[in-house]
Amino acid sequence: MAKEVKITLPDNSVKSFKNGVSVGEIALSISEGLLRNSVAGKVDGVLVDLSFQINEDSSVEILTSRSEESHEILLHSTAHLMAQAIKELYPNAKIAIGPSIDNGFYYDIDIDKTFNDESLVVIEAKMKELSKLKLPIDRQEFSRDEALEYFKNIGEDYKVELISELDEDETISAYRQGDFIDLCKGPHLPSTGKIKFFKLLSTSGAYWRGDENNKMLQRIYGTAFFDKKDLKAYLQMLEEAMKRDHRKLGKELDLFSFHQEGPGFPFWHPNGMVLYNQIQEYWSDVHRKNGYKEIKTPIILNEALWHRSGHWDNYKDNMYTTTIDEHQYSVKPMNCPGHLLIYKNTMYSYRDLPLKLAEMGLVHRHEKSGVLSGLFRVRQFTQDDAHIFCTPEKVEQQIVDIINLVFEIYGVFGFEDIHIELSTKPEKKFIGSQEIWDKAESALEEALKKCDIDFQVNPGDGAFYGPKIDFHIKDSLKRSWQLGTIQLDFSMPERFELEYVGEDGSKHQPVMIHRAILGSFERFIGIIIEHFGGDFPLWLAPIQAIVLPISEKYTDYAESVKLKLLQNGIRTTIDNRSEKVGAKIRQAELNKIPVMLIVGEKEESDNAVSVRRRFKGDLGSMDLETYSQKLLIEIENKTRRSSDS
Repeated sequence: MAKEVKITLPDNSVKSFKNGVSVGEIALSISEGLLRNSVAGKVDGVLVDLSFQINEDSSVEILTSRSEESHEILLHSTAHLMAQAIKELYPNAKIAIGPSIDNGFYYDIDIDKTFNDESLVVIEAKMKELSKLKLPIDRQEFSRDEALEYFKNIGEDYKVELISELDEDETISAYRQGDFIDLCKGPHLPSTGKIKFFKLLSTSGAYWRGDENNKMLQRIYGTAFFDKKDLKAYLQMLEEAMKRDHRKLGKELDLFSFHQEGPGFPFWHPNGMVLYNQIQEYWSDVHRKNGYKEIKTPIILNEALWHRSGHWDNYKDNMYTTTIDEHQYSVKPMNCPGHLLIYKNTMYSYRDLPLKLAEMGLVHRHEKSGVLSGLFRVRQFTQDDAHIFCTPEKVEQQIVDIINLVFEIYGVFGFEDIHIELSTKPEKKFIGSQEIWDKAESALEEALKKCDIDFQVNPGDGAFYGPKIDFHIKDSLKRSWQLGTIQLDFSMPERFELEYVGEDGSKHQPVMIHRAILGSFERFIGIIIEHFGGDFPLWLAPIQAIVLPISEKYTDYAESVKLKLLQNGIRTTIDNRSEKVGAKIRQAELNKIPVMLIVGEKEESDNAVSVRRRFKGDLGSMDLETYSQKLLIEIENKTRRSSDS
């Protein structure tokens, strides 16, 4: 009699099957409808294909298109479908890698042809043909030598390189659909017929494995969804995102620019500096109120310091170096070591702790030219760093205080949908003992639980010196961005021999908490440009108000209105061109100026202004002084949208 296995389903019911039952057969045993809607399975928490056979008692979950993990499986399967279409259209093409990414996928292709928009249309049409064939997507397994021989024979050099780096005794999986086979861990959809709603989006160049010394390949990006409505909604979001692109708006609103003389180094224009300074002033104010002390540390420090901190061993490829007085120095990629030196300059008592040191620190990191992207990826940026030195028993409360501060600051900018991840010790690059890491990870987890916050554990993604909490926000287009981080560090204080005098009169080692809330200042500004679409709330707007005289006769009064507002601290300009007022309003709208003050004979005689607000239209005539004070209240309260009625 064949051995039976017991399968526990998500509702805790248990069913018995013959040994070797597949996930798909389990789905069919529940209902034919479930099998039709099945995408993949999860066996004892591990994602598997529907064809995966089970030989021992297990917990099994059937994944449908509505399951959280299914979209990534669809995206990865669609990447394979695209690669198959390319190979059928261009047999000499060689395929490299094709992973899923957030809401999309890409594949890197080596081909003697430049892909363009017309190419994408052709490839997409071929993908639709292959989808209609409903080709089974079957998993195959090879030994390392078998895989090497197979992919050498079909001329897939990039796959051969990847296989060569694997262990000799490793079992290697690949997936076949029709005549196409691709190296992959899986899982995948059961057939190409499940891939119906997709769109190829763009092309770009990409160095093989991100190394500029390697060959430049062509990368095609695409997306896919199980539902046609979801695809349509996503494409509409992308269209809106293009309108909000911070690089486009940065140019239109004269905020910043980039130049060949300094690739990856932003040049801030007057309007951009207003935005930059407003955020920095708010940041400084809220930190002072929360007990932080601002400091400033040098940009260039001796290389020996970076060896001592551990950055040299873990980060040297991203550091700029120079020689001064025949000694090696490095431009700082992080602010931490400078803060450690300031702490070390004074002997503190337990009564002095926690010591909260904050710095808007300018840092430089050598990013490869291929990954530079507007303000989102630059080589010079300002980190809103702070380091808290405290006694071990105060760590949990400090973490709680930081979490509360993070939510307060994000709320001011309208970010309320926040996802939190706890990242643990990396597998390879790390400093400190396992005992120290366990202690640090436990402290962060307890603080999150104390705040009653849901969080996701992200194994192996901690910093090299300690575990961390990462904060991900969603913008107005529901896109996710990683911003703030809290990192707990027991190792760096030990390396730098930091001490404080405890209540018992003896010396102890403090705990160091690294934290940034906005992260890269430049990247944060890029995010809020896109979040607001350039339509900043009044307190952030580079130009808060513009005065529009209806004719040259009222220029003098317009100038007096402008002067009054400037004296009240409201950033104001004037449009005194000899244009009709309608044209001036249109230009002010294009420039996304929140407040338009129209003045003519009646306004001059009444010492008033006719108010027009962006998104609200005409609000009628108001006394100049009264309205000026109303604007000041809105600015002071950092109101997200006008409270005018």
